Amino acid sequence: MSRFKLANVVTDTGDDASACLAYHGDATLDSATAALAVRGEVDFLTYLNALSACKWRRYAGLTEAHLHLELSGSGDVLVRAVATGSDAPREVSRRSFEGPCELDIPLGLEGEDLVGFSLVSREGGEAVLARGWYAAEVDEGVLNRVRIAVSTTTFKNERYILPNIRTVKQGIAREGGALAKSFHMFVVDNGRSLDAAALTDDVVTVIPNPNVGGSGGFARGMMAATEREGEFTHVILMDDDVRILPESFVRTFALLSLAGERYRDAFVNGAMLSLEHPTRQFEDVAHVIRSAVYCRLKPDLYVDRLADVLRNERMDVEADNAYGAWWYSCIPVAAIRSNGLPVPFFVRCDDVEFGMRNKPVYMTMGGVCVWHASFEGRYRASVDCYQYTRNFLAMIAMDDCASERAFMLRFRRSMHLSLRDLDYVSAEFFLQGLEDYLKGPDFLAQADGSALMKENGSRNERVVDVSELDPNVLARAGVTARVLDNESLDFRGSRLRSLVRTLPYDKHYLPDVVTRGRVGYVVKNAGTVLEGHATGCGTIVYLDATREHGAIRHMDRARFKEIRRREARVMREYRRRGSEVRAAWKAALPRFASREFWERYLAERM
Repeated sequence: MSRFKLANVVTDTGDDASACLAYHGDATLDSATAALAVRGEVDFLTYLNALSACKWRRYAGLTEAHLHLELSGSGDVLVRAVATGSDAPREVSRRSFEGPCELDIPLGLEGEDLVGFSLVSREGGEAVLARGWYAAEVDEGVLNRVRIAVSTTTFKNERYILPNIRTVKQGIAREGGALAKSFHMFVVDNGRSLDAAALTDDVVTVIPNPNVGGSGGFARGMMAATEREGEFTHVILMDDDVRILPESFVRTFALLSLAGERYRDAFVNGAMLSLEHPTRQFEDVAHVIRSAVYCRLKPDLYVDRLADVLRNERMDVEADNAYGAWWYSCIPVAAIRSNGLPVPFFVRCDDVEFGMRNKPVYMTMGGVCVWHASFEGRYRASVDCYQYTRNFLAMIAMDDCASERAFMLRFRRSMHLSLRDLDYVSAEFFLQGLEDYLKGPDFLAQADGSALMKENGSRNERVVDVSELDPNVLARAGVTARVLDNESLDFRGSRLRSLVRTLPYDKHYLPDVVTRGRVGYVVKNAGTVLEGHATGCGTIVYLDATREHGAIRHMDRARFKEIRRREARVMREYRRRGSEVRAAWKAALPRFASREFWERYLAERM
């Protein structure tokens, strides 16, 4: 038997705003050594530093662990735990110390959901935590063989990718041991703007690649990780524009090494925390429901609060039609070899489709995470309408993961709601997405995704800072300081209002005398109206979910009529050829997912 590290005690999170995810209390960090000087009582029963007893029991069958601390100064270590079924932490044991010293404290995991500790300095003095970790006694013979390849895809995004490369290298070097011997990072450079020779070494390999989007970049990284049989056991797909916590790799490695029978082939998905609000966890695992919607398994959780930390660890992420977004997603190489590579969607739904095809069991754990820019205020019709419609329909056809009829009902409703909000751009992109889906899989195989994204992107609605909008129009629309200052993302519309919005009506059919001169506003989070009043208005002030950017829209009856005529044409084609097209997409999946397809596809675009 030997001790196997489960997790480090994290003292340095990379910025002050997220420090509360590691500890609560009066403490000073030495940035050079990551030692933490504590005054009074400092609590480490937190998102990053509580040991998830319930998860370690479930995934690895662990019932005991050890807390190792290296300390100086003097004080007490209070072991604290939250029992299954309880929401309140209690003191389990207490150890006094006079430093410098090392403590090894046994921890019982049976009947507990979280286990952690507090550090209390002597009155008037300091206690310094040099480093610490959690470990378990394991038989080395039962450890799973784990070799991790990280694949990150970047496109002329040096301001993120270069610091991330440095962070990964430093984190892996600092950890050393088994992880350092079993780790490599592939940086797929879709922009071919990095100095590959200078950045490539024993830890990192930079791979120049054509601009084939996220799906093509991650496919290239998967290909690199599966080039030689047995070289790697898992691939972590990770966005380039994230802030990384190297501890995520440590905990992922431990999970994979100790996973019991049911979880040996499981995927591990890291949580996305918001860069703008670093204590807000947006998502870890999501799923597609039969009515053709993808949605999170968990709501927003504010993981600086113990109640939300507990909820995060207790909530089940093992669901039907589950998928993990590729900001941090660990995939077994065996799954890639068995079920193939991503579909060349360029962006949007590539990670969702891969999940639908693989039907994975997921593991998650506190501290396996990245920080990523929030999605509020990032609406682009070229992606959120066109790419979404085309790719989601293709996914339904290929994986039979949802009702196509339900999707089409929602598609038409979304398009009509866009028209009511005078958002002609979104309505046109919805229709283009359906038109290109109906062209079948050969369109996707032959399209220049980069050129298509650039062309479509040039047609997106131009939104500007609210300060640039006509203040007289804002005032007439009712856009007050209260509206602009409200940060809520909750939809609070009445049932009656929701029903009215569902009815088949449109202000474009009203005479000019009714709509002319009427001005309203809508605040929207993607396609959801958060608040506003625009019924019967010929001019609408649109505000995005941040309420920092917007546009002024005016009714265009000619454009509306052309969109409705186009809709009638494409819906006739869909009714006539829908079954045939769906069968073609289904038949194309093995080809799209094959290594041979991707080798040819990438070579043609270099």
